[in-house]
Amino acid sequence: MINRRLLRIKILQVLFAYFRSNNDSLSNLEKELHFSIEKSYQLYLLVLLLPEALADVALEKIELGKQKFRPTADELNPNTRFVDNPLIHILRNNQALKQKAKDSKLSWKNYPEVVKLLYQQLVSSESYHKFMSDDEFSLDTCRQMIVNFYLNELENSDEFDAFLEEQSIYWNDDLKFVLSMAAKTIKKVREENPDALKLMPLYRNEEDKDFAFQLMAKAVLKHSDNVGLIEEYTQNWEVDRIASMDMLIMEMAITEVLEFPSIPVKVSLNEYIEIAKFYSTEQSGLFINGVLDKIITTLRQQKKFEKQGRGLIGDIAETPDDINSLEPDTE
Repeated sequence: MINRRLLRIKILQVLFAYFRSNNDSLSNLEKELHFSIEKSYQLYLLVLLLPEALADVALEKIELGKQKFRPTADELNPNTRFVDNPLIHILRNNQALKQKAKDSKLSWKNYPEVVKLLYQQLVSSESYHKFMSDDEFSLDTCRQMIVNFYLNELENSDEFDAFLEEQSIYWNDDLKFVLSMAAKTIKKVREENPDALKLMPLYRNEEDKDFAFQLMAKAVLKHSDNVGLIEEYTQNWEVDRIASMDMLIMEMAITEVLEFPSIPVKVSLNEYIEIAKFYSTEQSGLFINGVLDKIITTLRQQKKFEKQGRGLIGDIAETPDDINSLEPDTE
């Protein structure tokens, strides 16, 4: 599930804290990275548990309406489309989701007020109104309504943002990516049965897992060399005045170019320049691009690295595995 863009960001965050404290061992650093990645997956599970919690709120409101002393006609004959949603039935009965949630101690039951706030956002949305009044009622319409809720409501919800911030320092930066992964999971449900929903694995493959921990370890081990290299190509700058985040982004980029022969240079540079736009100053992208361009050009001329693998002739190829972004899926 976790793509390489997010892995790079996780490593950047862990290394930033490590170099500022300078108290941790490499083994502790690896534990922190693993914990950070696990938290992203837990947020993915929590998002998939949310529709069931929302349906429970809706059902409770329906039952309370019926129990009123003088219920209205709508309360006596409520629209039960949302609580009868076949997709929610699939989520509610998916054993893999339930077991993983239990193992991670994840539940919305301890946050009833948050769920009620999010339910109000749901019922106020245009996609919900369309779903409740549409002539068609199918797994497709249920699926699309939930996906719209994820990508249009939750992603822009101040209440949800505040909740995540209270629960974990790891979650706010993950939200956009996690919601897109949850939406992809929902979109793949094609049959109305509890096993129709297939959870994504924590890592897409073993290569991604190895990439993450090797990149972090090598960035630590090559720290002094990389700082020296950056100093050499920023002679008109005092290194201690370069933003710490800019330095670390450049260190990671150099490490990746030198230590991972199967990843094209263009991919590595593009990734870190994009990351710089979100995690450093407005000018950082241009500055980092300029410095790295000089360093990589020189290292290439000195034959300090060689790219290998299919499609790397001239080192201009881009591979799908390395160009995954945080943008939500639009299929």
